Amino acid sequence: MAESRVRVKICGIKSIHDARLAVESGVDAIGLVFFEPSPRHVDISTAHGIVASLPPFVTSVALFVDPEETYVQEVMHEVGVGMLQFHGSESEQFCSQFDFPYMKAIRVRDDVNLLQCAHLYPSASALLADAYAEGMVGGSGQTFDWTLIPDGLPCPLILSGGLDAGNVTQAIQQVRPYAVDVSSGVERAKGIKDLVKIKAFMQGVANATL
Repeated sequence: MAESRVRVKICGIKSIHDARLAVESGVDAIGLVFFEPSPRHVDISTAHGIVASLPPFVTSVALFVDPEETYVQEVMHEVGVGMLQFHGSESEQFCSQFDFPYMKAIRVRDDVNLLQCAHLYPSASALLADAYAEGMVGGSGQTFDWTLIPDGLPCPLILSGGLDAGNVTQAIQQVRPYAVDVSSGVERAKGIKDLVKIKAFMQGVANATL
């Protein structure tokens, strides 16, 4: 049987132009950041335009960090995203109340047990393993020790944290994730994607399964 293709999500999309770059490069999903402190934050109006520009079979993911319930509902209603991503300290009860597919981000460090995390969020469609960086909730550009990821997770694993064209092949070969998630690794400036870097990253993903 042929090896399953690793999916790719590019997060922190802020414009229709960058969404098109991602789509034309063959990504499976784009991430929209609804967290104002982030340099990759988008407002609802901009996000609506980006999602409306996407072709079929490209998933839009709304990223939140400890949001108000009403804000999540507003984004779902006004933007029409395909999936939610919770990147803060949200409980399983909070994440599941929207009756909508979601992934839960876990910031990995030595004392984090991903198997335990998976059992704490049984309703999650996937876990996203990101690097822990003091005072940051993501987008740090830092990697983490991939040996901390255990075998036998009961849900799909999305690998994030400091990935770029230079390390994504090794990351996939070592971790064997369902998908990889990249943001700063394909940017020329915070929140501005770079076509050359995106294409190099996608080639790195393809090389992992050659």
